Amino acid sequence: MKILYAIQGTGNGHISRAREIVPLLQQHGDVDLLISGTQADVKLSQEIRFQLHGFSFIFGKKGGVNHYQTWKSMNLPRFINDMRKLPLKDYNLILNDFEPVTAWACRLRGIESVGLSHQASFQSGKVPKPKGINWAQLVMNYYAPSTHYVGFHFKPYDDFIHTPVIRSEIRNLITSNLGHYTVYLPAIDDSILLPLLKQIPQVQWQVFSKHTRRSYTDANVSVCPVNNEQFNASLASCTGLFTGGGFEGPSEALYLGKKLLVVPMKFQYEQQCNAYALQRMGLPVIWGSNKNWLPVLKKWVADTQEHQFNFPDETAMVIEKVVKQFAR
Repeated sequence: MKILYAIQGTGNGHISRAREIVPLLQQHGDVDLLISGTQADVKLSQEIRFQLHGFSFIFGKKGGVNHYQTWKSMNLPRFINDMRKLPLKDYNLILNDFEPVTAWACRLRGIESVGLSHQASFQSGKVPKPKGINWAQLVMNYYAPSTHYVGFHFKPYDDFIHTPVIRSEIRNLITSNLGHYTVYLPAIDDSILLPLLKQIPQVQWQVFSKHTRRSYTDANVSVCPVNNEQFNASLASCTGLFTGGGFEGPSEALYLGKKLLVVPMKFQYEQQCNAYALQRMGLPVIWGSNKNWLPVLKKWVADTQEHQFNFPDETAMVIEKVVKQFAR
């Protein structure tokens, strides 16, 4: 059996999930990997068959998407050319983790594909979504359309939705509490973040930044470039994680029993929905309307946070079910 697994390369969550899924897929056949996008810091160890430009959302430095750079990076003729070149008929199964080139190539050629992603869960009306931004659901529906969907979310809100894929390297971590707080906010520049964190001097902050190439320390804040192994070690031994409204990072923190505070990116529909779902489960959120983060951050540090999330290791079962049900 030949399998094409197409992965979105914006952000680290898609690649992190693929690191767990790829070896499971390889148990069922020959797997070719396709990645489009340019914003991931985490890499796959397996060979990438197709590396495409795609459509990437470029992170800004003030808490949102850089719309100008995102628009500037788009290249529609290249996108169409990449679609035409893909040898889709060579594959018995095409899986798509919110990757638009493969998704639209399949749609235009009438070839079935399976959306296997967190975003796939948004096809259900049962998934928590804040009111007032329904137009953004159209983007979710048509950015990377598939004929079938298998989704992941914090809870199994629908019969095709499963709990998060927690990587084996996270499940195997030995946790502790050394008292520091881990920070990953890729859309916020260090020059904005550090003055805030330094106002809580009794806390040691370990910041993983997309905006630096060197490690440095400023008062009670240590900053280093994004590194998967170092981040995992920091997360395993921290008191809590202060991060964006993504999916994999918060899921891993909740699985490890760490305190969690999220700041969803402005104008990013998926992150707004994730934050809304977390808030409904009793977890704190800093919304874009909040211009003074310091009181919220101080309260979060001072408060305990009791939560228990059951994220069973069912990824192998999900992959086996997908292969049996959708391979042709």
